[in-house]
Amino acid sequence: MRGAVDFLADHPAVTGSGIGVMGFCMGGMLTWRIAADRGDVVRAAVPFYGFPGPDDEPDWSGLTAVVRGHMAEHDDFFPPAAARDLETRLRALGKDVVVTVHPGSGHAFMNPYDALGTLDLELSARCWSEACDFLRTALA
Repeated sequence: MRGAVDFLADHPAVTGSGIGVMGFCMGGMLTWRIAADRGDVVRAAVPFYGFPGPDDEPDWSGLTAVVRGHMAEHDDFFPPAAARDLETRLRALGKDVVVTVHPGSGHAFMNPYDALGTLDLELSARCWSEACDFLRTALA
């Protein structure tokens, strides 16, 4: 991910606007990590479902990105209470972080393959639209 961020940071289409990162599940957790590790260029982050656990958190002092996270209410992999705790702690550090726990949703609610039986087409469409609008605005 650092290599991809380095490549994009030097790309003429990106210069000056910063980089946005989005990921799902493990990719959501990695979204948080790269935003904290590369706060010099990552300006917006949209993690879905995942986040680093308390024993594996990055140094949050480097997080400068605006973060809009989307979590599931029913998620044994990434419990919503832990997501809310992370949001509270990061906001206390002055970080611009909002974590939305979507009522009634299950882990991977946007996964079109629906391997867990949790796909929610309406929620998925709404979250995708919100995420894209957020990234356009944050990186304008």
